[in-house]
Amino acid sequence: MPYVTVKMLEGRTEEQKKALVEKVTEAVEETTGAPKEKIVVFIEEMQKNHYAVAGKRLSDE
Repeated sequence: MPYVTVKMLEGRTEEQKKALVEKVTEAVEETTGAPKEKIVVFIEEMQKNHYAVAGKRLSDE
């Protein structure tokens, strides 16, 4: 049973997240041969103040 975790900054719409889950599931099904019913996708959304690049939080920009 494949498990896929997608980590991204918050702010996407429900429609975007729905489309993402559908496309990721489709890609895993096509590339691994796993049945769709066995593919699990987790979306972990992060706040900008919990994410930093080059020593600076995105919320500080």
